[in-house]
Amino acid sequence: MAVTARRTRAGAAAVLALLLAGCLSIPVRVERSDPRAVQREITANVLTSGWPSDRSLQVLERLGLGARFERDPAGTLALLHEQLGETGDHRRLSALAELSFYHADRTRDARYYFMAAAYAYALLFPGEGEETLDPSDPRLRLAYDLYNRGITQAMRPGKNGEVVFRSGTYALPIGEVEIEVPDEELGWAGQRMRSFVAAADLSVTGLRNRYRRTGIGAALSAELETEPGPPLPERYFPGLRVPATIFLRFEDPRRALKTGHLHGRAEIYTPDESITVTVDGRDVPVEFETSSALASSLAESPLWDFELKGFFSGTFRPLANIVKTAVVGQPSITEQSEDEGLLFLQPYRRGHIPVVLVHGTASSPARWANIVNELTNERVLWERYQIWLFLYNTGNPIGYSAGMLRRSLERAVERFDPQDTDPALHRMVVIGHSQGGLLAKLTAVDSGTHLWDQVAKVPLDELDISEPVRETLRMSSFFTPEPFVGRVIFLCTPQRGSYLASFSLAGMVSDFVALPSNLTQVLGELVLRNQDRLIMRSMARLPTSIDNMTPGNPFIKALAELPVAPGIPAHSIIAVRGKGIPQLGDDGVVSYESAHIDGVESELVVRGSHSAQDLPAVSEEIRRILLVHAAANAAPQ
Repeated sequence: MAVTARRTRAGAAAVLALLLAGCLSIPVRVERSDPRAVQREITANVLTSGWPSDRSLQVLERLGLGARFERDPAGTLALLHEQLGETGDHRRLSALAELSFYHADRTRDARYYFMAAAYAYALLFPGEGEETLDPSDPRLRLAYDLYNRGITQAMRPGKNGEVVFRSGTYALPIGEVEIEVPDEELGWAGQRMRSFVAAADLSVTGLRNRYRRTGIGAALSAELETEPGPPLPERYFPGLRVPATIFLRFEDPRRALKTGHLHGRAEIYTPDESITVTVDGRDVPVEFETSSALASSLAESPLWDFELKGFFSGTFRPLANIVKTAVVGQPSITEQSEDEGLLFLQPYRRGHIPVVLVHGTASSPARWANIVNELTNERVLWERYQIWLFLYNTGNPIGYSAGMLRRSLERAVERFDPQDTDPALHRMVVIGHSQGGLLAKLTAVDSGTHLWDQVAKVPLDELDISEPVRETLRMSSFFTPEPFVGRVIFLCTPQRGSYLASFSLAGMVSDFVALPSNLTQVLGELVLRNQDRLIMRSMARLPTSIDNMTPGNPFIKALAELPVAPGIPAHSIIAVRGKGIPQLGDDGVVSYESAHIDGVESELVVRGSHSAQDLPAVSEEIRRILLVHAAANAAPQ
């Protein structure tokens, strides 16, 4: 008995131990992990990882639908939709948006992209008086992104991945959606937008930063097609792609989702038009991708070919037959005079101060890409400034090119503000790099006869020349401060010439520069009719820009003696290579001694080469100066 009892007790103890072992094992554990891995795990979503976020999966698990969604995603989404309440129910609505996008990605079924966009829209804009998620909830930002990407993917990608907008009725898993794309929405500044490409589909190289203004809408870029009608007042950057955003406005989304009949009206926004859209009585930022549009504009631009061709040929015109320009009564692009060198990235914006960027020798406006990218994506600058670009043949004499710049600016002011009612237009900032800095200076000096006296012994009116030649000489030799120029910035500017221009090789290069026909006529009439009235007894050819920038050349010496006019602030940005004493250095083309001038409001030395437009310090200094200029020209309160 005792043995049996002991055995019985021992057996019971063993069973109890087994039972306790099972009950006391701990299935839930926590271990220390890499915080970055944890952060990735809790913030991942279908757009960043290709897998639904924890929050959407939690909705499935709470409802016991996790396994079913794996087997039958379409059926599970239909069940979730049927259970969706008429108001609120934010968790289910958010999950439906993300899980629909996930299912669309896996099946390439565009209907579910539409559903993802519609669910996200209903979560973001449930209607006046209805509440949505707290601003700190990460599902709110995800809803914006799902809406934006859902529209892009749903609008029937065309050839080469283009996004195609067409009015029509499209089938949905729950019914149908009627999409309205008004034809007028495709118009931009007298042209028509076409060939839309989603910014999210593009990678960008060559720009220091890629900027996106977050908000609502599918960020795209569009080509331009000139429409019939009056000529345009602006000549746009060749190959320009415009940042454009499509916003699909759904009518009464919560009710429409329940009935299965949705209606969406497409609205297309560009940054120059509006940066917000009004929904349910509140202004919502529009999402724009400006950097990829700029990069796309530059990728195949004819301006790259222009850089050397435009230096060696004073008549090379890369824009002919590419873009439409001028205004009613002025010549077309193929007949246009060479002085119309301004290029625009957007329509003229009244009340915005022009920043005019003037490139250097054997260069083009394309070289300003990083500065344009930085300035146009600085909100405070965007609200005050507009960027203009000047294109010119850089082998031509500097005085002649400066006259072309001045004439282009004068005509632009007359064209845009004939009644002189836009004060911002008369506060221009002209920024010139290298030779472009000399052109910029000639918008802000009073030369009197100082430059002309280096050419002739007698006044211009006493020369025996035709009136067209006289006008060309007057434009190229006599300068007064332009009344609309409010500030100038010199970047790597050879104020006293470039030591590189004095090399014998540079002189040989100058011999190959072909000048435009009107300058050839100038030379002919000067030599044939006025030899004894010129300073130079023998003149085989007119000087090129390289000649003008050779240290000791009469032109550059005379220009260096001219101060910037009082009342026009000037700034110098000087690049110096290496780590030595700046005053003894150079940028590979221009020495500090040549670039430095007295009387400027500020001078900044940056470490780098002559191609300094890409340096972050240069962008930041220009930004600083423009903020100062904006403050000095603020409208009175």
